[in-house]
Amino acid sequence: MTELTYKAAVAELEEIVRKMESDTCDIDQLSAYTTRALELLKFCKERLFKTNEEVEKCLEALREALPEA
Repeated sequence: MTELTYKAAVAELEEIVRKMESDTCDIDQLSAYTTRALELLKFCKERLFKTNEEVEKCLEALREALPEA
């Protein structure tokens, strides 16, 4: 999943949900859909936490660089 972007992961998750909610959902594919959705959710969670950490570091550096008012 190194080439996957957050946006692409969310789009794929939306597609999986659409397929699972469909009246024509193939029960034989349900396990595969669920497994892939879990992989994508983990990827998105990791990306969000990493981004949050980076933003927090930037904000801390900004606080340190600016004089207190």
